[in-house]
Amino acid sequence: MRSVRRRWRGGRATAALVTVAMATGMAVSGTAAADPPADRQAEFSVAAQKYGVPESVLLAVSYMQSRWKDHDGEYSTTGGFGPMHLTDVAFATSGQGHHHDGEDARGDDRRPLEATAPTPQVPLDDAALQTVDTAASLTGHSEERLRSDSAANIEGGAALLADYQADFGGVTEDPAQWYGAVAKYSGASDTASASTFADDVFDLINSGAVAETDDGTVTLSATMVDPAIEQLSLAGLRPSADEPTDCPTELGCEWIPAPYEQYGEGSGDYGNHDKANRPEDIDIDYIVIHDTEGSYDTTLRLVQDPTYVSWQYTLRSADGHVAQHVRPADVAWQAGNWSVNMRSIGLEHEGYAADGSWYTESLYRSSAKLVRYLADRFDVPLDRAHIIGHDNVPGTTPANVPGMHWDPGPYWDWSHYFDLLGAPLERDRLISSLVMINPDFETNQPEMIGCDTSAPAEPCPARPSSTMFLYSEPNLDSDLLLDIGLHPGAGGESTNRVSDLGSRAATGQVYAVADLRLNWTAVWYLGQKGWIYNPWWAPTLSPVSGQWIQPKTDDVPIYGVAYPEDAAYDGTEVPVQQIQPLPYTIDKNERYSFGMALNSQYYWAKDFQVPGTVVNGDRVYYQIQLGNRIAYVDADDVKLRGRA
Repeated sequence: MRSVRRRWRGGRATAALVTVAMATGMAVSGTAAADPPADRQAEFSVAAQKYGVPESVLLAVSYMQSRWKDHDGEYSTTGGFGPMHLTDVAFATSGQGHHHDGEDARGDDRRPLEATAPTPQVPLDDAALQTVDTAASLTGHSEERLRSDSAANIEGGAALLADYQADFGGVTEDPAQWYGAVAKYSGASDTASASTFADDVFDLINSGAVAETDDGTVTLSATMVDPAIEQLSLAGLRPSADEPTDCPTELGCEWIPAPYEQYGEGSGDYGNHDKANRPEDIDIDYIVIHDTEGSYDTTLRLVQDPTYVSWQYTLRSADGHVAQHVRPADVAWQAGNWSVNMRSIGLEHEGYAADGSWYTESLYRSSAKLVRYLADRFDVPLDRAHIIGHDNVPGTTPANVPGMHWDPGPYWDWSHYFDLLGAPLERDRLISSLVMINPDFETNQPEMIGCDTSAPAEPCPARPSSTMFLYSEPNLDSDLLLDIGLHPGAGGESTNRVSDLGSRAATGQVYAVADLRLNWTAVWYLGQKGWIYNPWWAPTLSPVSGQWIQPKTDDVPIYGVAYPEDAAYDGTEVPVQQIQPLPYTIDKNERYSFGMALNSQYYWAKDFQVPGTVVNGDRVYYQIQLGNRIAYVDADDVKLRGRA
């Protein structure tokens, strides 16, 4: 097994920027030699003054894209660079879509798995996705410098804003008169998405913000501004679609339906989702967070293919625009587990689990608004037992475990996401039998390999992460834990490969404490004690209250679905669904955190336009945090401890 060390980051990462400045012979503020700004705050001040942009506007626009960070010159999931998110998709990597890697998204046996050829990316020729070119012509900085030098990047963003402002009365010191330019900076092509971005920017100006960056603390002082929202009509954007959607009004979601149609002669040759009557017949218990592993446009083309699979919503990275494809009442084929699909709503976020290093603030905020709306409407608790990643969904059978997806990946900022949801992941009590994974996202940079698929053994770039490794002993040189389901042919040995979830836990997940040592805490994980580095001066775990399960006997079976007992199918035309235990068991000395109780159900939906049948059983399952993924145990096999 491979042992890995945890990488901690501190100080300012400027070597690459200094190298670029020396190579070009240019100062940060322009072509003439000058002292560079002292820190990130000063960079904004210099750029705002140079291009006549109110500093509050420049700061707020940057925050809504990058939260004032330069991300060490790496691009966002939309090919945006630096604090101002100057886009250069021609330079950035494009993927083929993570739904091509063999997982059966429906998670049922209705049809056999078939190899699918990779779908070429839809060409991206939108000028909004290539703003670095315009910024270069406006500032005189090279495109390389705009991508890698934070000060130049901020100047590029200021120059773009000033250029856009020409359509709205010209440069002015009054922040209220920059609404139209800010809306245009979003890159959105429709009025609803542009106004959502602009409204968020001006809300931030009114409330203020303070944040630590990779180059000092940046402060935006609160200033009450009543923006000139009437400017939006002059921005030349297309009107937003008026089809009804299941979204909060402020998001201006677009209806782009996934097809429910037959494509072959057999009654089962249909796609790409199932009609249902949720939540009347089946509760909606989960909201599943995915990433697309491809561009927004490519993802839309895929979801409109009746022979493909589906999800309820797609979110665009550049501006947070949302498209809806499947009604919440219906079951999308999205999570690779029919039991989870039956009970969930799936959100696809434009981005990459490994190839792209960061998700935009616009994407996070739109997603959080949508999830808050859905959670309130369907009574879904805002916690990590119900708001889950695709990487938390269990396999349905032992054979399916190795092929399950691992998006949105280790670089999704769960802590910030739950802050935006209004449900911050905070410690609950000082002494507890349960702990929540809660490292500092910026400084937690675990060493992983394989982010570049063309060089699978090469280290990933140092990036902030929500992921933590678990060790077999309380030291960083010990082996990682075993996962006999994920690695059946390798004796269960886990690695630090970016896609390997065998010995990892993510922010917000709750585990039962198994042991304590100085600066180390062990939790129960896949039937083992997994040690997590938890120093008192920089804690990575937060004690929380809650409930946990204790097995009544040794070798209690674990399941990936919550289907009914055989007798529940009596009197129906639905064949009994066999339930295969997963290759894990738990013993009576172990404890696992309790997520929820589930009444057993199975939704039989196999034929086009034939009403499905819901089979309800008497069997009750408890959801537990088994490893990185959730799992289910029969409630009769365990005792429920603690207080809700």
